[in-house]
Amino acid sequence: MTVRPTGVRNDGSRFGPPDFGWPGSSASEPPESRGSGGSPTNASRRCPSTPATHSANLELLRKVFWLVAAALAPWCLPPPMATAAAEDLDLLEQEAFRAAVDRVAPSVVRIETVGGLPRVGTVLFGTGPTTGLVIDKDGYVISSKFNFINRPASILVRLPDGQLRPAKLVATDHNRMLVLLKIDVENPLPVPEIVPQAEMRVGQWAIAVGRTFEGNRPNMAVGILSALGRIWGKAVQTDAAVSPGNYGGPLVDVRGRVLGVIVPLSPQSDSEVAGYEWYDSGIGFAVDAEHILKILPRLKKGEDLHPGVIGITLRGQGLDMGEPVVAACHPNSPAAKAGIKAGDRIDEIDGRKTQRAAEVKEQISRRYSGEKIHIVLLRDQKSLQFDVELVPKLEPYEHGLLGVLPMREPAKAPGGAPGTVIRYVYPKSPAAAAGIEPGDVLGRLAGKPIQGRVEAIEQLGAFQPGDEVELEVRRGDQTRKLRLKLGRLPEELPPAELPPARGEVKPPAGERPKVGTVELKIPEFKNDAWAYIPAAYHPDVAYGVVIWLHAPGAFDFKELLARWKSHCDRHDLILLAPKSADPQRWAPGEVTLVEKLLEQVRSTYTVDPTRVVVHGHEGGGTLAFLAAFSHREQVRAAAVVDAPLAGRPPENDPLHRLAVYLTTAKKSRHVEAVNQSTALLRQMKIPVTLKDLGEDPRYLNEQELSELVRWIDMLDRI
Repeated sequence: MTVRPTGVRNDGSRFGPPDFGWPGSSASEPPESRGSGGSPTNASRRCPSTPATHSANLELLRKVFWLVAAALAPWCLPPPMATAAAEDLDLLEQEAFRAAVDRVAPSVVRIETVGGLPRVGTVLFGTGPTTGLVIDKDGYVISSKFNFINRPASILVRLPDGQLRPAKLVATDHNRMLVLLKIDVENPLPVPEIVPQAEMRVGQWAIAVGRTFEGNRPNMAVGILSALGRIWGKAVQTDAAVSPGNYGGPLVDVRGRVLGVIVPLSPQSDSEVAGYEWYDSGIGFAVDAEHILKILPRLKKGEDLHPGVIGITLRGQGLDMGEPVVAACHPNSPAAKAGIKAGDRIDEIDGRKTQRAAEVKEQISRRYSGEKIHIVLLRDQKSLQFDVELVPKLEPYEHGLLGVLPMREPAKAPGGAPGTVIRYVYPKSPAAAAGIEPGDVLGRLAGKPIQGRVEAIEQLGAFQPGDEVELEVRRGDQTRKLRLKLGRLPEELPPAELPPARGEVKPPAGERPKVGTVELKIPEFKNDAWAYIPAAYHPDVAYGVVIWLHAPGAFDFKELLARWKSHCDRHDLILLAPKSADPQRWAPGEVTLVEKLLEQVRSTYTVDPTRVVVHGHEGGGTLAFLAAFSHREQVRAAAVVDAPLAGRPPENDPLHRLAVYLTTAKKSRHVEAVNQSTALLRQMKIPVTLKDLGEDPRYLNEQELSELVRWIDMLDRI
């Protein structure tokens, strides 16, 4: 057992073990929460306490002295007595936890659903009960949206006294994944006391409570409050065991007060099942109860709440380290309509300074559609101010196309001038109609110099198909200025042969990292993983990455490499192949494994950010979709064989393009779902290349695999 220190801080305040005070004690509650000497209106936020409860809790208070004495026992008592004192400490802690749960228990209800979809995305729904928390005495119950995404036919709430009441879903908070239910009651329901945000402290006890295993007593899991302001300022984090059984239940402190309502959330995704993969992992989230009380009046009115969006993309790969500089504005977005432009540096939001891109994302992500924010930004060393109203969604953005493939670095424009050399021109494209040819140099785009192909793709993100852009093209000593109307990203399969993507490079100076087959390991995962690095690897060449996710069953990396080696060598590709922990299935949580393996490869080898592809077959294809959607900043394509979409795709992003390769087969059990997936992706303006494999579902043959590799080779199109 860890002994928690006690003492006095420099400012005179005391610190020590978690507060074991209880209601009715002047040592445990601030004046405004007591029945006398404070505000009586606080009674609506507390569970009523019986005289017996007060007596039991006062008895626990009396024992705090002995708890502290037991903590000091190892230093001042003989070993036998110290052991006995430690055992007493364990018992006191257990007694305190049970008392905390007993206090909130009258407000924790069991939710039972009837009917509904058996599966949502990769999540299989059972028929077991879930949890809710009484939030208002008139029969309002708050719970997790996750418990209802399978759209059950009916909802029943079982109160702690055994009464079963039908419930209706009143409103949904789509930003924090909460729902409000209403049941009819004859008598007021007990409402728990909440913990104000200002009183929450990292390291304090946190108990996750549910009512799923036994109807007459809640289940509990003990941990600590491990972080505040997580999921972009929307939740607190705990290491207490959190699972679907207590989604919708309270996270309480050691006094039985509610810290928050437990929900699955993820910082990378806002899909309906985001965060579910982390259950029982030591990472759990709860929406703080004080915030729930603030939005409760709106939910009671039946108002669904949606996350607010502004329509900007910030510069750089890492939000935590990046500066808050606007890289692109979504056309027709609130930001664009207000006059915000690419290159603006966001200095303040509602009076709060923003030093990092992550602070901008947090300020916006935690707000709802309809809210207005005041933005102060810097443009050309001038301070500008804008008032922007957030909206629930943006019109789907579609990337535009000039119709060329660029040469890849280290191929440079002649004379070292800004620009990128053209490798290939798409037939019937705007570039072909303007007479642009391979070997020409794109020098400027929309009045700005082109420093390289990656920058050119980013510059093109400010436009959509149909927009006219100014272009400067050099051929030898001649320079032409053109105006081209952008086309759409192509969906057709690539031609049988493409020109080389780069010129020859000199042998690298100094030592190279390991090439050939490399074994990889992520410490927190038990999965095996391998990478193949071409033998001719050169640090000045940007290599695409193909992350292969195998179908359920046996997986042999040597067999995989035999098919991919020549393609990797010829097209500057790194093959990355993890193995699922369970040979028969991929777990949703292994999406994080994919991200960490990619980070490991990036840290050692030169990776082409325009050609990072997650490629999977059957169940591996499902995870490929999840990985591509969860990590839009890193992944540029999903190549999926015989698997449908998993969850709804994220909104298209002006800076982070995404392309999809899908296969269909007439006798595949997924054929209808694949067709629906294709339609949805295209509706969201994400280009889909659909390959017909004929009658029977299978993996790609040699010709089809070569075709896929050429498709990957064309992902850096401009």
